[in-house]
Amino acid sequence: MNLENRITELEIKLALQDELLEELNRIVATQQQQMDQVINELRWLQQQEPSGPAQKSLFDEVPPHY
Repeated sequence: MNLENRITELEIKLALQDELLEELNRIVATQQQQMDQVINELRWLQQQEPSGPAQKSLFDEVPPHY
């Protein structure tokens, strides 16, 4: 394999890696948006629940099959 072919192969590999990196960046950005949305929903849910000693624990609930 001559030098020109090797350079061409390296350029192809680099281009494919660049595409992969861009796709991974898009995925990470999407996941970050989803996590932000889940965090906001969790905060909203926490504000909706009663606070203080009357607050129930999930461990106090009876599973539906009982």
